[in-house]
Amino acid sequence: MPVTDSSLALGSPHFSDTRLAGLASTQGHLVAWREAVGKDADKAAIGVTGDFAVGLHEPGGRSFLAVDRFAIHTLCYQVVDGQLRFAARADELANAGTEIDPQAIFDYLYFHVIPSPRTIYKGIYRLPPGHYALFENGQLTVAPYWMPIFEEQRNPSFDALKDEFRQLLRDSVATQLDGSKPACFLSGGTDSSTIAGMVALASGEVAASYSIGFDAQGYDEMEYARLAAKHFKTEHHEYYVTPDDLVRSIPVVAAHFDQPFGNSSALPSYYCAKMARENGVNKILAGDGGDELFGGNSRYAKQKVFGWYCHLPGFLQKGLMEPLLGTRAAAAFALTRKAGSYVEQARVPMPDRLQMYNLITRLGVSEVLTPQLLAQIDTTGPLSLQHEVWHSRQGCSHLNKELAFDWRFTLAESDLPKVLGATSFAGVAVGFPMLDDRLLAFSLKLPTEYKLKGQKLRWFFKEALRGFLPDEILTKKKQGFGLPFGVWVNTHPELKTLATDSLHSLARRGVVRADFVQSLLMQRLPEHPGYFGEMVWILMMLEQWLQRHASTFKM
Repeated sequence: MPVTDSSLALGSPHFSDTRLAGLASTQGHLVAWREAVGKDADKAAIGVTGDFAVGLHEPGGRSFLAVDRFAIHTLCYQVVDGQLRFAARADELANAGTEIDPQAIFDYLYFHVIPSPRTIYKGIYRLPPGHYALFENGQLTVAPYWMPIFEEQRNPSFDALKDEFRQLLRDSVATQLDGSKPACFLSGGTDSSTIAGMVALASGEVAASYSIGFDAQGYDEMEYARLAAKHFKTEHHEYYVTPDDLVRSIPVVAAHFDQPFGNSSALPSYYCAKMARENGVNKILAGDGGDELFGGNSRYAKQKVFGWYCHLPGFLQKGLMEPLLGTRAAAAFALTRKAGSYVEQARVPMPDRLQMYNLITRLGVSEVLTPQLLAQIDTTGPLSLQHEVWHSRQGCSHLNKELAFDWRFTLAESDLPKVLGATSFAGVAVGFPMLDDRLLAFSLKLPTEYKLKGQKLRWFFKEALRGFLPDEILTKKKQGFGLPFGVWVNTHPELKTLATDSLHSLARRGVVRADFVQSLLMQRLPEHPGYFGEMVWILMMLEQWLQRHASTFKM
């Protein structure tokens, strides 16, 4: 039920103020929050770390909300009849008369999720990570209480940092263990393998590890999960997701989220968590955050290469390269065509460059969406939000700016909700040791070149764990629980029927053009299943959510 006249305090906040910490320990978090808000509401969340969400209604009519730095716990809110209502989920505030927001539908198709502060519902908003909201005298203020400050160490001792880092990893894992059977996701990647190894060190017990595989060429990396499990002697469990599993679970998983959610890794994550729950696990640890804190995503190296173009003399850029490489003659040869593509992308500033290959914009917004929907949306809205976040991070290196940008759009808006939604549906709690505030503070002081050394991703992280992690895992390419949906939907009749029916239903609602759906399913998907399967997936998940939460919705 919506929280309209009561207060809540979720998670495990850590108060830096010793008096507040004492109150939290003896009388509970809610009492400590009330004291902090009563003293200075604008500054109440400053210095509070950990994962948390708090919502307070005070006797004088003032209301206060705040969520942690990564929005591990979330709060949604709306103003109704001069009062602030809030709840952990957007659908808890909605009723039969709440309208679907057309702009949110476009945001979803653009991002594959709906980033805060918008939600799928008109008039219902989600508090962004690291933000607070204060409602007083009929006025609502929403603002950040925390912004990352990167203070890079100069000429640090690698050995000292290595020892500190390893201890912090161990402590962060220990903090997340709750005394029940220790368990973790294990994809075979660097982060999950690190967590698996640290669980045994932190708990003194054998970790239970859980991995998902796919019987599809190029999508299965179970060999790396097995390698890590053998190396750290975990109690290893595996499950291979099938197309039949997707047919059964897509409708219910889509419905479980409080708004449309298009990250396809949610389904494998659910089956992994479900396996753990059936094995008696109460809480499972996830490795999310390591790439974003320590520079592990391949796009960081790619953007560094594009950045080199900006340092070329202007006469080379404007007088030679751009005129020559932009010609039809240059496009006729592979080498000059590749060079032309480099220049084309390098000329586009960040963060716009990240969206040059955005799926819906590449397909053509007017080719995908109906005129009814187009008339009600601002197609520049998603990029405007990205500009706002990008330009809010100042006084740091370009790479650190990218990391902070990803803390918002990759972690807080997509990856964490994916894992949290999947585990909650399976009935398992989840912890994120990589997002421990001590590790966050450690990453803020690391030199940029320790995160991306030349073209070597997460250089320090890997070098610091060399000898702890198997070399094969340190050198493998990142993959995770990628889903071969596009491949399967072409070959599995029931899955194809589910996808086809979903997309045609979405067309009847007036969201997408019927002719686009037809060409997508009949021509584009069979020709390029990996690429266009993603578009089919996000449209299908949108329709499946609407069927459960807004069945009568039409444009």
